Amino acid sequence: MKDSDVNAKLVIPEPLNLIGNEWVPAISGKTMDVLSPIDGLPFAQIADSDEADIDAAVAAARAAYDSGEWSTLTAAERGRLMIRLSERILENVEGLAQLETRDNGKPINQARADMKVTARYFEFYGGAADKVHGEVIPFLNGYNVEVHREPHGVTGHIIPWNYPAQMFGRSVAPALAMGNATVLKPAEDACMTALRIGQLAIEVGFPPGAINIVTGRGNVAGQALADNKKIDFISFTGSPEVGVIIQTAAAKNFIGCTLELGGKSPQIVFDDADLEAALPVLVNAVIQNGGQTCSAGTRVLLQRGIYDKVVAELTARFKDIAASDSGEDAVLGPLISAKQKKRVETYIEEADAPLMARGSVRQDAPEGGYYVAPAIFGPCDPRAKIAQEEVFGPVLCIIPFEDEAEAISIANDTDYGLVAAIWTRDGGRQQRVSKAMHCGQVFINGYGAGGGVELPFGGIRKSGHGREKGFAALHEFSHIKTIINNHG
Repeated sequence: MKDSDVNAKLVIPEPLNLIGNEWVPAISGKTMDVLSPIDGLPFAQIADSDEADIDAAVAAARAAYDSGEWSTLTAAERGRLMIRLSERILENVEGLAQLETRDNGKPINQARADMKVTARYFEFYGGAADKVHGEVIPFLNGYNVEVHREPHGVTGHIIPWNYPAQMFGRSVAPALAMGNATVLKPAEDACMTALRIGQLAIEVGFPPGAINIVTGRGNVAGQALADNKKIDFISFTGSPEVGVIIQTAAAKNFIGCTLELGGKSPQIVFDDADLEAALPVLVNAVIQNGGQTCSAGTRVLLQRGIYDKVVAELTARFKDIAASDSGEDAVLGPLISAKQKKRVETYIEEADAPLMARGSVRQDAPEGGYYVAPAIFGPCDPRAKIAQEEVFGPVLCIIPFEDEAEAISIANDTDYGLVAAIWTRDGGRQQRVSKAMHCGQVFINGYGAGGGVELPFGGIRKSGHGREKGFAALHEFSHIKTIINNHG
């Protein structure tokens, strides 16, 4: 059998945790079933871990950081390991994508793209590992002042189920690049690819304790990681409600945290926009990954001069979208769980705005899968619940506006502030409106950037704080030490 054939095989990890480069069961011996969103049936098991397992993983990470082989590696050596892992992920794209699709439900083509982005995280941060430099500050005569950027130590990472592999790379890679030892708690709803990437990390030579992975329930294992007094920093992506719990735990332990908590992101379409370019993006930005994306473009603001034309196009496109299994021709797969399906359907049924159009669920979609037909509502009152709350499903709100000032006011009038987009050919308007947006990232005549690994990402207000991606993430996973030498 060719290596390429082996790497394309679906490898389902055993119900074990990765602690100190050893695969071990939960100390309690408990496991839990993993259900596939495609058909609602169990296809694997994971360790149902608790505080004891988290303590063991943190101890392994602490030993690696304080005195293990990981602590002796130079930045360049860490970088080479990460680049080798990137290459190994690329060699296994097909097998990883199949695993992600089975576990998460996303269409196979989206899963393949996710694996390539995951590899890019390790490539980018592997290349950046030895390029984080300090500085010398001119000071008084007789003094030499150096500013060093150092790792926190042991970092905790709690990631969501919507992009399991990508979030592994996005959260863990910059922490490793800075020299931290890591403990990852992936979401219990989708963690198979995180475990598989852990296997690949061992294969390429990561030393014991650098990467530890503990599976289990968020309110048990996740809470135990957030509360652990021997971690030095924590990174969380998920809901605002859990974000409050994570931030409270970090505050009690006097450590820092980054929080990415979702959004209600607007796309503002002015009457001079290139509609041919905009229309497919407006649709894709809300149905990609089933709408289960923190930065999904869930509010489309249309200037009245083009309102009717764009609405006609969008409703026609939505009617043509059919949720289906995650095969080669799928554009909209199932949602992650029965709970999430019920949540989204409740928003649709109770929406306080007119329903413009719905797509469908294909008749051959597997029975028992978590499929929801996409929905588009409008015209929506900007303060309507459906236009204010994060649905996390394939649901789009259309809001009309008169002029630039009203568009800015509506776009900024939510509790969130993650991403925004502006569609206009007017260069001055591009600058004015982008500067007026209250959010962490603004796209002009586009939306999304193929993973955007190099681009600082994060939000304000209810969308969280701190920045992931780009060099900004390296700064989050490190602290500054100033050394003042009085040499006379």
